[in-house]
Amino acid sequence: MGHGGNVIAELTVDHHEVDELFIRIEAQPARDTRRRELVDELTVELVRHSVAEEQYLYPAVREHVDGGDALADKELEDHAEAERLLKDLEGRDADDDQFDTLVAKLKSEVTEHIRDEEARLFPLLAAACTPQELEELGDKVRKAKKTAPTRPHPSVPTTPPSNKILGPGVGLVDRARDLLTGRKH
Repeated sequence: MGHGGNVIAELTVDHHEVDELFIRIEAQPARDTRRRELVDELTVELVRHSVAEEQYLYPAVREHVDGGDALADKELEDHAEAERLLKDLEGRDADDDQFDTLVAKLKSEVTEHIRDEEARLFPLLAAACTPQELEELGDKVRKAKKTAPTRPHPSVPTTPPSNKILGPGVGLVDRARDLLTGRKH
């Protein structure tokens, strides 16, 4: 979290970190409790990343990219599906019969989303924005990740202004809950 650079560089580093977490999860033996811990770590990263994209990246795509509304709507649908999977995983131990199936579905969904953003959305945004606009978006994304929730909340709004108002409060509650339960973030 907090890598620096323009919005595309920032989010691409996040994508690589998510890919690495999936590799680390898959390297653990089936039903091992470390898989659960790594899925918790992955959840924190995915939720923070998604919230930052929803608050700043997708509104910028809507504003600057031709056809941006349709692109942003598609990305938000991807986020909603991933969030549903994260929510379903949240209450399951690594030895749960559905745990590995849900992780595999999540990996497939997230990997496809990442590849689509990097191959299609990022180049369109880079062509439509100035380097300064991309740098400013990077700063906003980094700040949003610092106060973002750490757990999935499928019912929380995903578009401004509601997500910018509610996100930090939900994030504060999540971090307090993480502290009380000993969950790392």
